[in-house]
Amino acid sequence: MTHVPYTLDEDDPNASPLGLIVLQVDETLEPEFGAYFADRKYPLHVTRIPSGIEVTTESLAEMEKALPAAAELLPNARPYKVVGYGCTSASSVIGSERVAELVKQTCNTREVTNPLRAAIACAADLGVSKFALLSPYIEEVNIPLRTAFQASGISMDVFASFGEAEEAKVARISTESVVEAASELGADSAVEAVFLSCTNLRTLDAIPKIQERIGKPVLSSNQSLAWHMRRLNAVH
Repeated sequence: MTHVPYTLDEDDPNASPLGLIVLQVDETLEPEFGAYFADRKYPLHVTRIPSGIEVTTESLAEMEKALPAAAELLPNARPYKVVGYGCTSASSVIGSERVAELVKQTCNTREVTNPLRAAIACAADLGVSKFALLSPYIEEVNIPLRTAFQASGISMDVFASFGEAEEAKVARISTESVVEAASELGADSAVEAVFLSCTNLRTLDAIPKIQERIGKPVLSSNQSLAWHMRRLNAVH
């Protein structure tokens, strides 16, 4: 074998990577992030975290144990400006501050966000606080989510759910179903905006259609997370 010389490219100091922790069962977040970050000039590194086939408060809480190990699997040659944890409901069960603490145990990052924290920040930026919530999940999962939003000053008195616990089915709920349900909720005069919860729910194509129908802001877990990661990345 012949050893040949090589040189190393220097990392762009203005293009620090972003990190993303995606649920093992999630089929939607990565493809939608591909669209939301299509124009990026910085790396977006992804790792996976074990998650249950069905979504219950118990399976969500279990991810607290796995977060440090999942974050540690992100490439660590350079520090991160922002790492996103891609689970709205688990963030409401574990808590945003605890999620950040666990990620930072094994990953060198300035900021950690998640869809819950991101949606709250997005709502504040838009100046809205009365939401209609559309969730795919069973009620035991929806309760802590609505409670977490309420604690941040966001009411979700108008809400509906597809009542599905199996993640594989959540990822296949049709865009038409999302548009129809969210449009009906958003038409309520008591709400200022609509939030589509769950990173595994396909919302990229649904959002503009809903907004056109109801004339109000429409946020989703994936859209909010992408927006907040971009915002935090620009600040630091």
